[in-house]
Amino acid sequence: MLKSLFLSSLALVLCTAAAVADEGFKPLFNGKDTSGWHLRNPKGHNSWTIEDGILKNTVKQGEHGTDLVTDQKFWNFTVKYEYMVPDNSNSGFYLRGRHELQILGDYKKGKPSLGGNGAIYQVKAPSEFASKPGGEWQTAEATIIGNKISMTLNGKKIHDNVECNKATGSEIDNKLNEPGPIFLQGDHGTVWFRNIEIKELPKE
Repeated sequence: MLKSLFLSSLALVLCTAAAVADEGFKPLFNGKDTSGWHLRNPKGHNSWTIEDGILKNTVKQGEHGTDLVTDQKFWNFTVKYEYMVPDNSNSGFYLRGRHELQILGDYKKGKPSLGGNGAIYQVKAPSEFASKPGGEWQTAEATIIGNKISMTLNGKKIHDNVECNKATGSEIDNKLNEPGPIFLQGDHGTVWFRNIEIKELPKE
Protein backbone atom coordinates (compact mmCIF):
# COMPACT_ATOMS: atom_id res chain seq x y z
CA MET A 1 0.00 0.00 0.00
CA LEU A 2 2.75 2.44 1.01
CA LYS A 3 4.74 1.52 -2.09
CA SER A 4 1.69 2.18 -4.26
CA LEU A 5 1.13 5.58 -2.64
CA PHE A 6 4.79 6.45 -3.08
CA LEU A 7 4.73 5.56 -6.78
CA SER A 8 1.53 7.56 -7.29
CA SER A 9 3.04 10.58 -5.54
CA LEU A 10 6.23 10.27 -7.58
CA ALA A 11 4.27 10.13 -10.82
CA LEU A 12 2.34 13.24 -9.82
CA VAL A 13 5.56 15.11 -9.01
CA LEU A 14 7.11 14.12 -12.33
CA CYS A 15 4.01 15.16 -14.27
CA THR A 16 3.92 18.50 -12.45
CA ALA A 17 7.61 19.09 -13.16
CA ALA A 18 7.08 18.30 -16.85
CA ALA A 19 4.14 20.69 -17.01
CA VAL A 20 6.23 23.47 -15.45
CA ALA A 21 9.12 22.73 -17.81
CA ASP A 22 6.81 22.97 -20.82
CA GLU A 23 4.94 26.03 -19.60
CA GLY A 24 4.16 28.35 -22.48
CA PHE A 25 4.80 25.73 -25.17
CA LYS A 26 2.04 24.56 -27.47
CA PRO A 27 2.10 21.60 -29.85
CA LEU A 28 2.56 22.21 -33.55
CA PHE A 29 1.80 18.57 -34.38
CA ASN A 30 -1.15 16.91 -32.64
CA GLY A 31 0.06 13.35 -33.25
CA LYS A 32 -3.09 12.46 -35.19
CA ASP A 33 -3.15 14.42 -38.45
CA THR A 34 -1.60 17.42 -40.19
CA SER A 35 -4.10 19.98 -38.93
CA GLY A 36 -2.37 23.37 -38.95
CA TRP A 37 0.00 22.34 -41.74
CA HIS A 38 -0.15 22.32 -45.53
CA LEU A 39 1.96 21.07 -48.41
CA ARG A 40 4.25 23.76 -49.78
CA ASN A 41 3.27 22.64 -53.27
CA PRO A 42 -0.39 21.52 -53.22
CA LYS A 43 0.22 19.52 -56.39
CA GLY A 44 3.38 17.87 -55.09
CA HIS A 45 3.74 14.24 -54.07
CA ASN A 46 2.55 13.88 -50.47
CA SER A 47 5.07 11.58 -48.81
CA TRP A 48 3.88 12.37 -45.25
CA THR A 49 2.00 9.87 -43.07
CA ILE A 50 1.15 9.64 -39.36
CA GLU A 51 1.55 6.48 -37.30
CA ASP A 52 1.53 6.06 -33.51
CA GLY A 53 1.96 9.79 -32.93
CA ILE A 54 4.88 10.04 -35.34
CA LEU A 55 4.98 12.25 -38.44
CA LYS A 56 6.78 10.26 -41.09
CA ASN A 57 8.23 11.44 -44.37
CA THR A 58 9.15 8.42 -46.47
CA VAL A 59 10.95 9.17 -49.71
CA LYS A 60 11.83 6.21 -51.89
CA GLN A 61 14.88 6.22 -54.13
CA GLY A 62 14.20 8.29 -57.23
CA GLU A 63 11.22 10.06 -55.64
CA HIS A 64 10.78 13.62 -54.44
CA GLY A 65 8.47 14.43 -51.56
CA THR A 66 7.00 17.81 -50.67
CA ASP A 67 7.82 20.23 -47.85
CA LEU A 68 5.28 20.53 -45.01
CA VAL A 69 4.58 24.08 -43.81
CA THR A 70 2.69 25.48 -40.80
CA ASP A 71 -0.34 27.63 -41.55
CA GLN A 72 0.71 30.01 -38.79
CA LYS A 73 3.69 32.37 -38.98
CA PHE A 74 6.04 33.23 -36.12
CA TRP A 75 8.68 35.83 -35.23
CA ASN A 76 10.65 35.23 -32.01
CA PHE A 77 10.25 31.77 -30.51
CA THR A 78 11.76 28.64 -29.02
CA VAL A 79 10.89 25.38 -30.72
CA LYS A 80 11.43 21.83 -29.48
CA TYR A 81 11.30 18.74 -31.64
CA GLU A 82 12.54 15.20 -31.91
CA TYR A 83 13.58 13.53 -35.14
CA MET A 84 14.98 10.27 -36.40
CA VAL A 85 16.91 10.18 -39.66
CA PRO A 86 18.43 7.10 -41.32
CA ASP A 87 22.14 7.07 -42.07
CA ASN A 88 22.88 9.30 -45.10
CA SER A 89 19.31 10.63 -45.31
CA ASN A 90 18.85 14.39 -45.65
CA SER A 91 16.15 16.75 -44.40
CA GLY A 92 15.83 20.08 -42.63
CA PHE A 93 13.87 22.09 -40.06
CA TYR A 94 13.28 25.69 -41.17
CA LEU A 95 12.87 28.61 -38.77
CA ARG A 96 10.50 31.25 -40.22
CA GLY A 97 10.66 29.22 -43.43
CA ARG A 98 14.06 30.77 -44.25
CA HIS A 99 16.79 29.49 -41.94
CA GLU A 100 17.50 25.76 -42.23
CA LEU A 101 18.68 23.72 -39.29
CA GLN A 102 20.15 20.81 -41.18
CA ILE A 103 19.04 17.24 -40.51
CA LEU A 104 21.48 14.66 -41.83
CA GLY A 105 22.27 11.06 -41.02
CA ASP A 106 26.00 11.77 -40.67
CA TYR A 107 26.90 9.89 -37.48
CA LYS A 108 29.54 7.80 -39.26
CA LYS A 109 31.39 10.94 -40.40
CA GLY A 110 32.11 11.84 -36.80
CA LYS A 111 32.74 15.54 -37.25
CA PRO A 112 30.69 18.74 -37.70
CA SER A 113 30.44 20.59 -41.00
CA LEU A 114 28.60 23.50 -42.64
CA GLY A 115 26.22 21.01 -44.23
CA GLY A 116 26.17 18.51 -41.38
CA ASN A 117 23.54 17.53 -38.86
CA GLY A 118 22.59 20.52 -36.69
CA ALA A 119 24.32 23.08 -38.89
CA ILE A 120 22.70 26.39 -39.73
CA TYR A 121 22.97 25.29 -43.32
CA GLN A 122 26.04 26.74 -45.04
CA VAL A 123 26.21 29.53 -42.42
CA LYS A 124 27.62 27.94 -39.25
CA ALA A 125 28.76 24.42 -38.44
CA PRO A 126 27.85 23.03 -35.00
CA SER A 127 30.42 23.97 -32.36
CA GLU A 128 30.76 20.25 -31.57
CA PHE A 129 29.58 16.99 -33.09
CA ALA A 130 26.29 15.91 -31.53
CA SER A 131 24.74 13.47 -34.01
CA LYS A 132 23.27 10.13 -33.01
CA PRO A 133 23.31 6.97 -35.16
CA GLY A 134 20.55 6.41 -37.69
CA GLY A 135 17.59 4.76 -36.03
CA GLU A 136 17.91 6.72 -32.77
CA TRP A 137 15.71 9.64 -31.78
CA GLN A 138 17.51 12.99 -31.62
CA THR A 139 16.29 15.89 -29.49
CA ALA A 140 16.59 19.50 -30.60
CA GLU A 141 15.71 22.87 -29.12
CA ALA A 142 16.23 26.07 -31.08
CA THR A 143 15.59 29.73 -30.31
CA ILE A 144 15.49 32.58 -32.79
CA ILE A 145 15.35 36.19 -31.60
CA GLY A 146 15.74 38.82 -34.27
CA ASN A 147 18.50 37.49 -36.49
CA LYS A 148 20.22 35.38 -33.84
CA ILE A 149 19.88 31.61 -33.50
CA SER A 150 20.78 29.35 -30.58
CA MET A 151 20.42 25.58 -30.62
CA THR A 152 20.91 22.58 -28.37
CA LEU A 153 21.13 19.15 -30.00
CA ASN A 154 21.05 15.97 -27.93
CA GLY A 155 21.96 17.93 -24.81
CA LYS A 156 24.89 19.80 -26.39
CA LYS A 157 24.84 23.55 -27.05
CA ILE A 158 25.93 23.72 -30.67
CA HIS A 159 24.94 27.33 -31.56
CA ASP A 160 24.95 30.34 -29.25
CA ASN A 161 23.37 33.54 -30.62
CA VAL A 162 24.68 33.01 -34.13
CA GLU A 163 23.81 35.85 -36.50
CA CYS A 164 21.99 34.67 -39.60
CA ASN A 165 21.35 37.59 -41.91
CA LYS A 166 20.32 35.63 -44.98
CA ALA A 167 18.04 32.87 -46.14
CA THR A 168 19.96 29.61 -46.32
CA GLY A 169 18.50 27.96 -49.43
CA SER A 170 15.12 26.46 -50.42
CA GLU A 171 13.52 29.25 -48.39
CA ILE A 172 9.85 30.22 -48.57
CA ASP A 173 10.81 33.82 -49.41
CA ASN A 174 13.47 36.46 -48.67
CA LYS A 175 11.36 38.64 -46.37
CA LEU A 176 13.82 38.40 -43.51
CA ASN A 177 12.18 41.12 -41.43
CA GLU A 178 8.76 39.47 -41.37
CA PRO A 179 7.33 36.51 -39.41
CA GLY A 180 7.40 33.18 -41.20
CA PRO A 181 6.26 29.57 -40.81
CA ILE A 182 8.00 26.48 -39.59
CA PHE A 183 8.59 24.08 -42.42
CA LEU A 184 9.85 20.54 -42.56
CA GLN A 185 11.88 19.63 -45.62
CA GLY A 186 10.19 16.79 -47.39
CA ASP A 187 11.75 16.75 -50.85
CA HIS A 188 15.12 15.17 -49.99
CA GLY A 189 15.03 12.05 -47.82
CA THR A 190 13.27 10.00 -45.20
CA VAL A 191 12.85 11.52 -41.74
CA TRP A 192 10.48 11.06 -38.79
CA PHE A 193 9.33 13.76 -36.34
CA ARG A 194 7.50 13.77 -33.02
CA ASN A 195 6.83 16.10 -30.08
CA ILE A 196 7.06 19.33 -32.08
CA GLU A 197 6.13 22.28 -29.88
CA ILE A 198 6.70 26.02 -29.88
CA LYS A 199 6.80 28.88 -27.40
CA GLU A 200 6.41 32.35 -28.83
CA LEU A 201 8.67 35.02 -27.29
CA PRO A 202 8.22 38.81 -27.05
CA LYS A 203 9.29 40.89 -30.01
CA GLU A 204 12.70 42.35 -29.24
